[in-house]
Amino acid sequence: MNTAAMSVAILALGMTASYAKVPESQVNRLGQDLTPVGAEKAGDGGDIPAWTGGLNSIPSNVSYQEGDHLENPFPDDKPLYVVDGSNIDKYREFLTPGQAAMLERYDDYKMKVFQTRRSCAYPQNVYAATKRNASVGELVGGGNGVSKAIMGFPFPIPNNAYEIVWNHTLRYRSFKLIRQFAAMPVTPNGSYTPLIVQDQAILWWSDPTKKSAEDLNNNSIYYIAHTIAPARAAGNVILVHEAINAAKRPRQAWQYSPGTRRVRRAPNIAFDNPGVNTDGLSTADSFDGYNGSLERYTWTVLGKNVRYMAANNYEMGLSDYDDLIEPRHLNQDLVRYEKHRMWEVQADLKPSTRHVYARRVFHIDEDAWQLAATELYDGRGDIWRVQELEQIQAYNVPLCAYAGQMDYDLQGSRYLASALNNEEPAVNFFADELDGDEYSPSAIRRMGAR
Repeated sequence: MNTAAMSVAILALGMTASYAKVPESQVNRLGQDLTPVGAEKAGDGGDIPAWTGGLNSIPSNVSYQEGDHLENPFPDDKPLYVVDGSNIDKYREFLTPGQAAMLERYDDYKMKVFQTRRSCAYPQNVYAATKRNASVGELVGGGNGVSKAIMGFPFPIPNNAYEIVWNHTLRYRSFKLIRQFAAMPVTPNGSYTPLIVQDQAILWWSDPTKKSAEDLNNNSIYYIAHTIAPARAAGNVILVHEAINAAKRPRQAWQYSPGTRRVRRAPNIAFDNPGVNTDGLSTADSFDGYNGSLERYTWTVLGKNVRYMAANNYEMGLSDYDDLIEPRHLNQDLVRYEKHRMWEVQADLKPSTRHVYARRVFHIDEDAWQLAATELYDGRGDIWRVQELEQIQAYNVPLCAYAGQMDYDLQGSRYLASALNNEEPAVNFFADELDGDEYSPSAIRRMGAR
């Protein structure tokens, strides 16, 4: 058994949230047989190629200028084959359970599979921080917090499932960013009304001036989301202060309501409470695939497997909403899938806690530590909802990001299409003007009242 396969086998035993120091010999593999963020650099001898650096700058075949949406750097790629209900058994070994459930439920659902492009790349300072983290990063608070690491990925050579999930939660998304996105709860007949949200974040974890998590005063993210359309929803603002160690201080959240013109504490913006602007199709902790405290579940690594993943979805990200949104699911002609190695992590609800999802299975891309797909199970053990997060490489930064997030409700034939930026201004990953002092209850009152 090779070293990479052995590490997967050890993790698959379901280690608890204990800290085990990573030996120097393992740390030195970063940038050698492992990529700088801990993925296997080599290909698999089949459809997955070796990682050769990714798209770490603006490709020469695109005409990108600051403020533009990202053009497709792979315009000549054609589908290798299409997976649908008629040939599902031929390709089942590469399907996530959620993808198989979608193919089996909807006779018009399909997946166009392209050659794999390992395009994910990050700045050099993120790579350097990640290598340091491998030596010093620790779990605290029973797996509910991170200590000593900073910036980049806290656990590029993980010891357990908690560390893998923290890699997703704290992955590099820049330091300060501003975005405008659309969220559409879609009815079974395909009708929708876009909810337009302006959000902004300061990701303190990625502050380049800090030396360790202890310098952050237990602040991980400051986040504001301001709904600006349609008129019936406009003016609603939420503010979140996320902690690095939720065992020491849980998430703090506030909400401004234009109806009452008041700011109130909002402890419901967490766990299985309905997410804002989701029409009940997603939970608060399903935003970004998964966010927040890990405390209500027991987490286990299932292994690392080759699966189909929605990757390099530039064409999807450039499509008009009316072309993209269809009844029951996205227009699958616009979604690109590739084979990637993905960590698979299972979350089982603790007997002493409550959540609408009794079990969750996460599929996390090894190149980005970014969640790509999820199965969400009800109390009977049936798949209730399926999440797909369509990946894209923001080569102008560089970092791996999302072109959108889909939450498919299999029991109601409805879905939530969110995090879509297609018809909105391009994401600003360099919003240096953001000031942490403006992430306060009084600030969101002024914002909502304008």
